Amino acid sequence: MRGPDLASPVVSEAVAGLLDRKYRQFNAPDFIPYDPVSIPHRFSLRQDIEIAGLFAAILAWGQRKTIISKSLELMSLMGNAPYDFILNHQSSDLRSLDTFKHRTFNSTDLYYFIYFLKAHYNRYDSLEDAFLLSDPSDGLTVEKGLIAFHNYFCESDFFPVRTRKHMATPARKSSCKRLNMFLRWMVRKDEYGVDFGLWDRLSPARLVCPCDVHVERVARKLGLIRGPGANWATALELTAALRQLDEADPVKYDFALFGLGIEGSL
Repeated sequence: MRGPDLASPVVSEAVAGLLDRKYRQFNAPDFIPYDPVSIPHRFSLRQDIEIAGLFAAILAWGQRKTIISKSLELMSLMGNAPYDFILNHQSSDLRSLDTFKHRTFNSTDLYYFIYFLKAHYNRYDSLEDAFLLSDPSDGLTVEKGLIAFHNYFCESDFFPVRTRKHMATPARKSSCKRLNMFLRWMVRKDEYGVDFGLWDRLSPARLVCPCDVHVERVARKLGLIRGPGANWATALELTAALRQLDEADPVKYDFALFGLGIEGSL
C-alpha cells in the first residue's frame, strides 16, 4: 500500500480490505447487463464502442434502467451502427432524431454531438485523440485533458449554448462524473471484461474516480473524503485516497464504492 497524499485521509486496513472485496464482487461480467456500460458492449468496432460509450455516459442521469432504455433507443435510431451513421448520415436521416429526449438532453444537443463527432472522426481515427489535446503526461491526473476536451467540443461557431451543460469541465468545478466514467470504460485494462481498455495513450494511473452523490455518500462514510460537496476538488480528494491502495489503477475502486451504494449496506 502506498503512503497517503498529504491532502487525503489515510485509508485504514479495514476499509482497504472492504474495497478490495467489493471491487472483485462488482467488477465481473454479470455487472454488465444492469449498467450503462452494457451499451458499448453491444458493439465490436472500436469507433462504435467509443460513440456508444460516450452517449451512454452523457445520458447517465437517473435510474440505470431508464438510462439503458434511452441509450438503446438512441442506438436504434442510428440503425445500431453509430459510427456509420455519424460519418454517412444525410440531412433527412436526422429527422428521426427530432423527438429524442432524456431529461434536459434534447434533439438540439443530439444534433450538435453528431456534428462534433463527424468533424472529429473526419480528422482522427479514435476519440482518444480528443482527450490528448493537452500533454497527456502534464499533471498527476487528466484534469488538463478534460478541460482541453471541453474547449475542443465547444469551439465550433455552430455550438448551441444550451449544450454546454451537457459537457462538464473541471474549469467549472464540476466533478465530471460522466466523462470520468467514460474514460474509465475506455482506458482501464484488466482480465474481468467490464471496462474495455481500448485506449493506450492515456494511463489508468491518471484517471479520476467518477464521483456522484451516491459514491460521495459511501466515500464519506468510509472516511475517504472530507471536503464539502461532490465537485472536482472532492473527486481529486477521493482519487488521492484510492491511490494509496493502487497507485497504478486507483479508479478500479469505483466498482466497490458504487456497489456498496447499490447494496445500501453503508
